[in-house]
Amino acid sequence: MKKFKDYEKLAIFAKAMAHPVRLEMLAHLSAHDYCYTGDLVDVFPLAQSTVSQHLKELKKAGLIQGKICPPKVRYCLDEENWKIAKELFEAFFKQKNV
Repeated sequence: MKKFKDYEKLAIFAKAMAHPVRLEMLAHLSAHDYCYTGDLVDVFPLAQSTVSQHLKELKKAGLIQGKICPPKVRYCLDEENWKIAKELFEAFFKQKNV
């Protein structure tokens, strides 16, 4: 970790992942190629609006992608940003002075 920009991006990822439901959603999406909002509502005991709000936060951070497939939205991990997040977290935890 050498640049402020790296810390800024890491903080965005960390904030999005700072809720247990979002972590569980990421784990679920990582085990599947994609899921529709309705699928996630069936998996998580939450209202559809709550699931959508969590998906919105993950998407805003760039950890997932959403593709409109009328009348549904299909979600999957953003593979490129997922890789970046993994690298940033690994680099951060490898530091000795943190």
